[in-house]
Amino acid sequence: MSSEKTTQKGYKRINFFKGFLTTERDWNEAELYHVEKRRLHNRLLHAPGVVLGYQGDMRVVARARGDLSVEVQPGYAIDGLGNDLILWDATIKNINPEEYRLPQTIYIVLRFAEELTDFIAYKENLEYKGHRRVQEQARIELSQAEPDVGKEVELGRVFLEKGATRVRDARDSLDPRANEIDMRFRPIAGIAGSAMSPMLKQRLLKILIELRKTAFEYVRRNVEGGHDLLNTANAAQMLVACDLIDVRNIFDVFMIIAETQAEFGIQVDARNPGLASKKEFSEFKRHVEVIRGLLGERKNNLESLNNLLAYQSKAVDSGLGAVAGMPSELGDLSPKKKEAGEAGPASERDFESVKISANPPASFTADGGTTWLLVDEITILDKDSEEKHALVINEAKDTYRSRQKLKYPDGTVVEDTGRAHVGGNAQYKILAVTPGKPVMIVRRMDYVYGDYQLEFFANGRRVGVGECGGTDRLNRWRNWPYLIPAEFVTESTLTIKQVSITAGRDVNMFHYWFFQPK
Repeated sequence: MSSEKTTQKGYKRINFFKGFLTTERDWNEAELYHVEKRRLHNRLLHAPGVVLGYQGDMRVVARARGDLSVEVQPGYAIDGLGNDLILWDATIKNINPEEYRLPQTIYIVLRFAEELTDFIAYKENLEYKGHRRVQEQARIELSQAEPDVGKEVELGRVFLEKGATRVRDARDSLDPRANEIDMRFRPIAGIAGSAMSPMLKQRLLKILIELRKTAFEYVRRNVEGGHDLLNTANAAQMLVACDLIDVRNIFDVFMIIAETQAEFGIQVDARNPGLASKKEFSEFKRHVEVIRGLLGERKNNLESLNNLLAYQSKAVDSGLGAVAGMPSELGDLSPKKKEAGEAGPASERDFESVKISANPPASFTADGGTTWLLVDEITILDKDSEEKHALVINEAKDTYRSRQKLKYPDGTVVEDTGRAHVGGNAQYKILAVTPGKPVMIVRRMDYVYGDYQLEFFANGRRVGVGECGGTDRLNRWRNWPYLIPAEFVTESTLTIKQVSITAGRDVNMFHYWFFQPK
């Protein structure tokens, strides 16, 4: 038992043996042992407060009838003494203004209590009587004094003005006004681990990963506010990785994400009118406003969470679609001034517009001044074209054919057939090239399978690594460029080997175009 009840420190369990004659004291001390040990665990290993995720989380809400009463929803809490407090049913508390000197703050407080119940008296011998049970209770009381976190739990408070006729839910939970329910000061009990289902957790993680990738795309393009969006996505993803997010706090996390997205939209409207005018960005802002509306309803249940995740996924898709096609390098993206007739060095940046266009032109002059000419192309799954260019896939863990009807960022829908491989490499020949000039490889791909790297070889010599960064689940077609520098183009036929170096990623190809400078 506790040190107050025995001269020997420590806890004693009852020990039964043959012939042990027990008394009511033995049985009561046996029960007290378990009660005290549970309180010790709660007191030392859990912060006191409301345990989120059970029943109605003991939320204090205004009543629909619009009077000076509040409703406390069912839930579970732990007080500073380690007592379990369970409120099994919703409880209504009426505030009588005549009992208070208004204006005044009124506290809604949860306190632990015990009550002896199930009294029995035996007619045969009236000395044998007593209560057979102790009822543990969680009592809701109104208090004028600020609650003591060491022995009671504050559920909410209301600053009631003189002459007030009704109590309302807070319009802004972070800044409640007079006569509105304020739950900012209710303590939250410490909980280890997440109770979120594995399927829901993976769905959440996938959305946060896509949000993070989208934020990276804005950061790469120096869009103001992109870093804030990225930091928010990083923090949320780390919380999921640490198993700290579930229904008890996910709505608060998404409130931070949604507010950051809304602020990001305002900054883009003010500083990037071209981006803000895009249809996809307007859709992004609309979805964010829907999310904020869902969060404002404070219906923190599974149905609301599924709606929240669905609209957040739509917002991420729209946000990524809006940024597609913008130059991806950091720094000053404007073309450098050149002398009349002087062309800049060949660069993959010359193909930014081609990347998002359905039909690459046979010739065009890039912003850098270089004029590019189409010198060869491969039509995938056309037998004659593939044999002519000796296209083969080697050492792949898996290969498959595909027919896709997808959309480019310019809105054009194209249906095409292609090949894909997981691991291994693809090899093909580029014909009729001019030695001494660079070659730009342009590959039509399904960009939903992005975020991987390819290592390129030209006529057996290693050229370098090309990165296919980002993904797009809305406008999935891209024409992805990779530059073979002039020093590797030494013959009229160029044998290219592109090796997948990112584990587990699908590398797909639907058409190849090959360009050289004029």
